Amino acid sequence: MAIKSAMHHNGIRVVTMDYPPVNALPVAGWFGIGAAMDEASKDPNTRAVILRAEGRGFNAGVDIKEMQSTDDFNAILGANRGCYAAFKSIYECAVPVIAAVHGFCLGGGVGLVGNSDTIIASDTAYFGVPEVDRGALGAATHLARLVPAHMLRTLYFTSRNISAQRLAELGSVAEIVSPDKLDETAFAYAGEIASKDPRVMRAAKEALNCIDPIDVNKSYRFEQGFTFELNLGGVADELRDDFVATGA
Repeated sequence: MAIKSAMHHNGIRVVTMDYPPVNALPVAGWFGIGAAMDEASKDPNTRAVILRAEGRGFNAGVDIKEMQSTDDFNAILGANRGCYAAFKSIYECAVPVIAAVHGFCLGGGVGLVGNSDTIIASDTAYFGVPEVDRGALGAATHLARLVPAHMLRTLYFTSRNISAQRLAELGSVAEIVSPDKLDETAFAYAGEIASKDPRVMRAAKEALNCIDPIDVNKSYRFEQGFTFELNLGGVADELRDDFVATGA
């Protein structure tokens, strides 16, 4: 189980999540993504990053079983800080980040892709933020970058999923391909970006971040405050225990 980072041809770095069975990341996994993205930013030879995953799906969010195996608040604090570090590092990565999504992309997974620059998805992919079912709040900041305002509220309040096809219609997903073509297509986009002058691309990434209408880092941090309140009130523990009891 690991976050793996490897440099490929033409300055394309690939960061891979590999936490069987469903890529529900423990605290260390979230910090691992942050470290990999920070490494990419500091490496002048990196021109583009592909964020991908092995296994059944892209990401199932936080490892709730890890969280429920502790008796204090260290796990929720670690998850809060780890997710914040991961999402922030993707958004602030000095080069464009392409998310290659297959299967499910849930909870914290939406935080990862919502802060990415380009999303490529397989035709099996779907996205959702089931936080309210787990007694938490978060990733609404990132879901808001994928869907219009009223759809955001509907998806968030109902915990419904949305397909990659629908996100493509909304303009959030750049391209949908069959699962066997996902990596190939992500490399094609990364290669197109990597072929350009890296000095210009790094300046372009910084410029686009600076003109964003929402400060995504502060917005997400604000959401996390409500998550911690729900934990202090015991609501989150109750709902997470119910989820763990299902054996999912």
